[in-house]
Amino acid sequence: MNGIILYEGKSQLDNESDIVVILTGLKNKSANTKTGNMLQTWIINKNVAPHDAVKTGQDASICGDCTHRPINGGKCYVKTFQAPLSVYKAYHKGNYELVSDTQACELVKDRVLRIGSYGDPLAVPQSIWNNLLKTVKGHTGYTHQWQNKKILAEGWNKIVMASVESRQEAKQATTQNYRYFRVMRENETDKNEILCPASKEAGVKSECAKCKLCAGTSSKSFKSIAIVQH
Repeated sequence: MNGIILYEGKSQLDNESDIVVILTGLKNKSANTKTGNMLQTWIINKNVAPHDAVKTGQDASICGDCTHRPINGGKCYVKTFQAPLSVYKAYHKGNYELVSDTQACELVKDRVLRIGSYGDPLAVPQSIWNNLLKTVKGHTGYTHQWQNKKILAEGWNKIVMASVESRQEAKQATTQNYRYFRVMRENETDKNEILCPASKEAGVKSECAKCKLCAGTSSKSFKSIAIVQH
């Protein structure tokens, strides 16, 4: 199998929509040159195709109140009609098998995991991610839901980075004990940040699979990460 089902159930963002989490890359290497060879996880609405959900607003079940959602006037970088749609179609063809927590741990052992290749990790029960983190050798993850008061944030700061759009948001995230990933307009980091090692402005010194700094407070780095908007 190249992919497996990690979770089928209600979204933690609205407690009513049915979502599914698919992990891919068990056999086929990711073609993403920035991330490198990482296992990918796709958080999608179970009954609505991703490219349709972004038009109707039903992507709220997996993206929450993210400002980058098209229905909010944003421009999310993920092209939902590509990889997310392919995963959605494969799921409905029955190409993926739901595995137990023990099986999942064994399959991802000593691999590097990307939490939320599409969709926000906080849409999924935290226990799903914590289970995988027992055996992987590294991970990355980001959330725009760190300010969402409807969601209990305890423990999430250890797993994911707070995605922020300004210095003000960066300060707010820090007061909530998050490390953050800040998108900036110019190459100007502050003393608490370093440039993303996989970015052009940093000279593409590494790739996510090797760097692994975007792992919340469980990372070896105390500094947060910044990248120039692209």
